[in-house]
Amino acid sequence: IGDIPVGLPTLQMPTFSAAQMITMLVDGAVLGMLGCIDTLLTAVIADSLTRTEHKSNKELIGQGIGNLVSGICGGLPGAGATMGTVVNIQTGATTALSGITRALILLVVVLWAAGLTKSIPMAVLAGIALKVGIDILDWSFLKRSHKISLKGTLIMYGVLLLTVFVDLIVAVGVGVFIANILTIDRLSELQAQEVKTITDNDDEILLSPEEKRLLNQANGRIILFYLSGPMIFGVSKAIAREHTAMKEADVLIVDLSDVPLLGVTASLAIENAIKDAIDKGLQVFIVGATSKIQHRLERLGILAQIPPDHVLMDRTIALQQAVTFVKTHPHQEPEDFEVNQGVYPT
Repeated sequence: IGDIPVGLPTLQMPTFSAAQMITMLVDGAVLGMLGCIDTLLTAVIADSLTRTEHKSNKELIGQGIGNLVSGICGGLPGAGATMGTVVNIQTGATTALSGITRALILLVVVLWAAGLTKSIPMAVLAGIALKVGIDILDWSFLKRSHKISLKGTLIMYGVLLLTVFVDLIVAVGVGVFIANILTIDRLSELQAQEVKTITDNDDEILLSPEEKRLLNQANGRIILFYLSGPMIFGVSKAIAREHTAMKEADVLIVDLSDVPLLGVTASLAIENAIKDAIDKGLQVFIVGATSKIQHRLERLGILAQIPPDHVLMDRTIALQQAVTFVKTHPHQEPEDFEVNQGVYPT
């Protein structure tokens, strides 16, 4: 190992010029991100080995305080030591006391026992590092990863190769970006299945007996446009596809009762569906919009396009009003509505 400087470091308050600020901020952000990734990786590995759950905020705050003190003392920034943690766990450590003990031993080496450690061959440390590194790998998962998820396996090996041949920051950035894109695509696909148009002969959502009876009375002239779950931007295509089913209807009921989140793009898709319905002469009702969703619809001007009494919280009441309308008004073809100059029927 060689000679190790003995004694505690002296405080060195930072000195820098304004011209160095950009370099400091960029390099500091890169080092901070790298340190966070390394520490959280260490924590995840420790969780896997000990079957526990770490507190990410606590780990990163502690690391930040330590790096601030290290910088003031002229030291380099540090992060979670994966190999040291794994060795600790493999030798029977179960609490944070093991990490404190390790730090105290290093303190003893720095203050007094540096002479005893300088003759340790670097090959010994290399051998320990290689053994621990091999133990860190989850070989059982690597053998069957391609059977579990081909996409996940490709991302994993892509990040591995980028880490080796480029650097860790690029590898993590690319891996997170691709994983997020795939996740959003999958979520959009699942949420698109929750966009349904219901008529009298459909039974795809849970309706009360009264609601079913009212839909049956309408003879297909009422379209219940049902959405559920978070409506993110990927759902807009499904909304646009489903709203084409209102060609033969006279009333459109947009049910948002089970929508906790309405994204901007999904809001615009709903606006287009409502505008299209109004252009075709349909009565439009909006049901179940919470205060936050209703506020978004107001800001987009959607609620201004329909009568205030058509914004309801109860689907049954909306169906009752819709049935009353279709019973008192004959079916109006779109071309007839255009002849009447697009006046909203009352």
